[in-house]
Amino acid sequence: MQIYSKTDLIDRLKAIVQMGWIPSGRHGNDGGVGNTLEDLLGIEENNLPIPNAAEWELKTQRSNTTSLTTLFHMEPSPRALRFVPAVLLPKYGWKHNDAGKKYGKKEMSFRMTISGQSRGDRGFMVVIDRSEQKVLISFNASAVAVRHKKWLQSVKKHAGLDELNPQPYWGFADLQNKAGTKLLNSFYVQADSKKEDGREFFKYEKVMMLQGFNFDGLLRALDEGMAFVDFDARTGHNHGTKFRLRQDCLPMLYKTVKIIL
Repeated sequence: MQIYSKTDLIDRLKAIVQMGWIPSGRHGNDGGVGNTLEDLLGIEENNLPIPNAAEWELKTQRSNTTSLTTLFHMEPSPRALRFVPAVLLPKYGWKHNDAGKKYGKKEMSFRMTISGQSRGDRGFMVVIDRSEQKVLISFNASAVAVRHKKWLQSVKKHAGLDELNPQPYWGFADLQNKAGTKLLNSFYVQADSKKEDGREFFKYEKVMMLQGFNFDGLLRALDEGMAFVDFDARTGHNHGTKFRLRQDCLPMLYKTVKIIL
């Protein structure tokens, strides 16, 4: 594997930018933009072999995308309650689309991406309580859309229509520790993409160096609807609770952002 100093890596990335349109190295692979750059750099996965430095990652994305990327998985507290499978799913869940088909007739679902900007059609919202140093999930029955009237009746029967009690939450200290171990220093590369004769091509254009996780940036991203809490559970399996981010907002999560190109 190629070993790089930071200076060498920057020089190599600049040379790749000068190459213009490059055919995808992983034909038909959605992750081709990152895989192709890894191949050009001669590295495996996204870990950059830079000696005598803190760990670095290579982050890539297509330009002009607002798609979500998973930052990390973390179940809410109180952990002893097993909140998602024991409370949210049975009391606030709804019939799974594949109930009676792929799964049993009583299969329930609680699959939802929750924002800090609005309550969404089922009345859930991310709320940041800085005095208590918690990121909480809040429920307001009055915000539920009319089309979910039948579901709301089920919630009233199983849990009542008041605020969640207790509310699922993530303490600031736990959240900062988890995110800080996942969000390493990164070289962040953006590329334009196009398809010709069924094959994808990339043109790497922007390179940033991102250093030092910024917890206040994560809170701001949650507040402003750039980061989200994503629940994905059904009766038979909890796929895990994720913190997700709009891909083009990654620089918000770092203390130092240096534009290379």
